[in-house]
Amino acid sequence: IRAGWLDKNPPQGSYIYQKRWVKLDTDYLRYFDSEKDTYSKRLIPVSSISRISSVGDQKFEVVTNNRNFVFRAENDADRNEWIWTLQQIAEEWKSKAAARTSMSLATDSATELADKSGFLELRGFKHKLFVVVAGDKVFLYKNAEDYRLGIGITYIEMNVGNVREVDRRGFDLTTPYRIFSFSADSEQEKEEWVEAMQQSITEALSNSEVAERIWAVESNCFCADCGSPKPDWASINLCVVICKRCAGEHRGMGPGITKVRSLKMDRKVWTEELIELFQQFGNIMANQFWAANVPPSEAISPTSGSQERRRFLIAKYREGKYRHYHPLFGNQEELDRALCVAVTTSDLAETQALLFCGASVTCDTGDPQCPTPLALAERSGQRLQMEFLLHNKTSGWFGGCHGVGQSLGRLLSALLCCTDFSRRWCTLQDGVLSYYENDRNTVPNGEIRVEEIVCLVNNPLHAHGAWHSCSGPHEGTFEVYTEADRLYLFGLESPDSAQEWLKSIAKSFVHPCAEELLALDFERLGRLHYKGGLTLERAQEGWFALVGSTLHICSEDGRQQEPLQLRKLQELCEGGGKKVGEKAPPSQIPLLVLEHAGRTLYIQGERKLDFLGWVHAIQKAASSSGDTLSEQQLTELDVPLLVDRCIDYITQCGMGLTSEGIYRKSGQNSKTTSLLEVLQRDARCVCLKEGEHQVDDVANTLKRFFRDLGDGLFTRQWAPDWLWATALEDEEAKVGEYRQLLAALPPVNRATLKALINHLFRVQCFSGENQMNTHNLAIVFGPTLFQTDGKDYKAGRVVEDLISHYVEIFNVNDQEMKKQQDEITAIMKMREASSSGTQQAGDFICTVYLEEKKTETEQHVKVSATMTAEELTFEILDRRKIVMKEKDYWSCFEVNEKEEAERPLHYSEKVL
Repeated sequence: IRAGWLDKNPPQGSYIYQKRWVKLDTDYLRYFDSEKDTYSKRLIPVSSISRISSVGDQKFEVVTNNRNFVFRAENDADRNEWIWTLQQIAEEWKSKAAARTSMSLATDSATELADKSGFLELRGFKHKLFVVVAGDKVFLYKNAEDYRLGIGITYIEMNVGNVREVDRRGFDLTTPYRIFSFSADSEQEKEEWVEAMQQSITEALSNSEVAERIWAVESNCFCADCGSPKPDWASINLCVVICKRCAGEHRGMGPGITKVRSLKMDRKVWTEELIELFQQFGNIMANQFWAANVPPSEAISPTSGSQERRRFLIAKYREGKYRHYHPLFGNQEELDRALCVAVTTSDLAETQALLFCGASVTCDTGDPQCPTPLALAERSGQRLQMEFLLHNKTSGWFGGCHGVGQSLGRLLSALLCCTDFSRRWCTLQDGVLSYYENDRNTVPNGEIRVEEIVCLVNNPLHAHGAWHSCSGPHEGTFEVYTEADRLYLFGLESPDSAQEWLKSIAKSFVHPCAEELLALDFERLGRLHYKGGLTLERAQEGWFALVGSTLHICSEDGRQQEPLQLRKLQELCEGGGKKVGEKAPPSQIPLLVLEHAGRTLYIQGERKLDFLGWVHAIQKAASSSGDTLSEQQLTELDVPLLVDRCIDYITQCGMGLTSEGIYRKSGQNSKTTSLLEVLQRDARCVCLKEGEHQVDDVANTLKRFFRDLGDGLFTRQWAPDWLWATALEDEEAKVGEYRQLLAALPPVNRATLKALINHLFRVQCFSGENQMNTHNLAIVFGPTLFQTDGKDYKAGRVVEDLISHYVEIFNVNDQEMKKQQDEITAIMKMREASSSGTQQAGDFICTVYLEEKKTETEQHVKVSATMTAEELTFEILDRRKIVMKEKDYWSCFEVNEKEEAERPLHYSEKVL
């Protein structure tokens, strides 16, 4: 309402005025050190102001319930305007107080409005502050009395906040303008504060108005896919309201199929037209098309797991397996003509059926004044039709086929174009792929030059459903991507025919330096720009072939590199490309970063369409694809990452190995189910943290993984032989038999069994504290690993023998054994130190330089064993009072002693 510079008299009665930037809005009078500051030094609720009066030359006084604030303006005119404005606002506030709903902490019910309140230490303040979390804001007060009176320091709007735990008692509230570093009195209290602030952020980002209006339609009150109540997400192009879990799987299919938005958080997208569209459609109308033929055995429910949910949604939306086919399905010209008629009416169901059965949203209407269906809808005043077409303009739904580009719906062959459903005669000659109306025509309808091709994709059987045209079904499909960022989709009668065409095209466009890739049974083959190894200065072009979960690479000089085992990646992430050392990226070139066995590869997205295809394909290949051990994400030692994460957590967390009854006690079923799901989805992204995850929940997750494992750890083929071996009376003969059976297991099963028994061997070393000796562990793990009902004692006997003879059976050498004993000793020392109240010395005082190595830029920082590069960077910036701007990029570098080499640290990497 009003802002400007005023002199303020300190409350202690000093005659020295301080210049302050003062702002007045409908709720608060606040003053700041400078006009650029976001957070005030003091805030005075308008509701607490009882009087404003002139007190001499250019001065005026703001009187509250218990305190007076004196300000001085530059002249009397300015002072009088401030007095008049303040009086108007104060009177207006009082007149509306009864009906007012916006929060004011100056009222008697202030305590009731607070979600959480209490004292916290805040870095930069000598004394503890009284902090209040209320709704979507966090308020800071000097003391509890000021809170009662409403006279605060500042408030933080949580729609820009992010909460991050720092240590046992500390946590940071990070905003784009400042980091507030708090410290609570105890770990439990810290967790309560973090939870309260996270809830505040959720509330700040939420808006229930849209959800309530859409839920007014009864069918929208339940998820369109699984039936969960109160779904608060939606696919805005498919016009279905969905729950959070289904939304996650929708997002995995990509925006080309489904565009996921929140009913509560994505406020800007929800125009009046889009809300009306969802009210008209409703989940019933959408499912009358998409779920017209769902067999009961394939339907999902609110309790369905992620893999089952994903399978169903891909079949429903990407493949269109259950949809209600339009009578014109397969006749492109008739579909397009019918769409042009439908968009001029209010029949949204007809438009939906036509569009998702092959009609082109950009087809030629034949009307020069309204050349597209969108223009026809606009001329006819059909707002909702326009909204529906707009959200599906770039969806890539053409005949139920996933693709992008104007070329879609205009191609295919004897080879057959699945989007067009019309036969085209194709030739591949002299480096040109041409397609004709028929085999008698001499002038092609179009052509693709092989040097323009950047990627070929061999689609699995029925990847685009079972397509039909006048000539019959077409099961084999492949995709061709070009430099113009276009995608062509071809289909043939059989997968073998499609494979022949694909190989022929590949031979024509692949450079001779990468010919060895042609011998591979690739799913995706193409050229990409990348950086890797020691050549990070410039990107080079290379040829890539994806075969299962292996990525083969051939550089431009013809050298074939070591293939990347994608399931063994240590890191897989997307990021914006920028040169090292630059403050901000000069061009936002998308990057896909792959880290494997100490080798980092940066793949650049020069072209959006085929790069997105590569990203999706690599992410899929790098994730777990089934329930057997060989289909899991793996470590370098061939142990499933899920198993490694769980064992590592139990070994390293404070009470893990010494937790009484570990593996015998069950964790919470809901937490176990949830943790197992996220680990199976992508264990690479899961970080198990002490305080967030309980030991028994993690232990239960590990057991459930082995119990539900497809084919079991010992495999169905060899499990009976393992059980039979327990009958051997001669101990040496039994050990020998176990060793032979171990050698017969697949490599991943063998490595996993060794890692698990190694872990159980450690657990029984602490049996005096955890009460889990070898026999007790065997009772628990026997039925779990052999997936039996527990009645066969032989299963437990096998596990007991494996632990007891761990060194002999697994051929553990002296070096391995010494390493293990050293680790056990270290754990016991830590345990003793913890129980005696002493703490291990683990912090180092490090010298850190800001931007350049000078005396004036150095900072001495206490770096703990757990401090990450991100935390160190924030610590330095906070000390130097450097505010992070939107396009600032700060990195932490590690430099060797002689300053001959430096290495950027990943933001999540530990500094020490």
